[in-house]
Amino acid sequence: MTPPRPCIGLFDSGLGGLTVLKALASVVPDADYIYFGDTARLPYGSKSAETVTHYALDAARHLEQLGAEMLVVACNTATALSLEAITNGLRIPVVGVIEPGAQAAAQASRNKKVVVIGTEATVASHAYQRALKKLGVDSHEKACPLFVPLVEEGWSEHSVTDQVARIYLDEAFAGDFRDADVLVLGCTHYPLIKSVLQRWEPRVTIVDSAESTARAVAAKLGTRVTKDGPSGMRFMATDSVEKFRRLGEKFLGRQISAVQHVDLKE
Repeated sequence: MTPPRPCIGLFDSGLGGLTVLKALASVVPDADYIYFGDTARLPYGSKSAETVTHYALDAARHLEQLGAEMLVVACNTATALSLEAITNGLRIPVVGVIEPGAQAAAQASRNKKVVVIGTEATVASHAYQRALKKLGVDSHEKACPLFVPLVEEGWSEHSVTDQVARIYLDEAFAGDFRDADVLVLGCTHYPLIKSVLQRWEPRVTIVDSAESTARAVAAKLGTRVTKDGPSGMRFMATDSVEKFRRLGEKFLGRQISAVQHVDLKE
């Protein structure tokens, strides 16, 4: 008897987590997905740990109530600041994006020196640094707060983004980490500027935590994955559904036909 298709919930403060969904759908195509973008309360990256945890638990519990059997915290900031609280607050398995990304970086690095770029909150948490240290890897973290608004403005290939990337990377790959050989994209928006980053640092291996997380989820599902057709996707947002649909298609790489508006009461 064919097992039922797994239902996987994902949430992020906005659109960036759609890069995780894109990666997941490519390796686990035979699942149903519910994506929740907390667009009314973004960005998480500049908020306190207490506020992020409050918002993250709201989103996670909403997805659990909708029938998600596994939750992917498709947000580096929420993973860094709130993963333990989310895991303890739900009855379903929870996967974050940081551990898979750190493991992929450790495997890719030859000299065990890695640079991590992310939001201010992710970098301030030192979650990647701790995860990499456990794996015997030294890391330097660099906050790149301008990248998210540039990506959401649709300026992934703009000359302004190119120059901002050059400045950030010059600062990130400096001193003892001038010869670091891996760059970790510690924000789910950053895959959209991967080509820009690679242009400025052609010698390094870029680790996309979205892809690493997708492989981790596939490993957890194991034999639960069925072979009965393409994935179904539902999308929810707490702010403008039209803006989410229009911009979200760039992150997901496919058409988004409908987005449901959700109002999570404080």
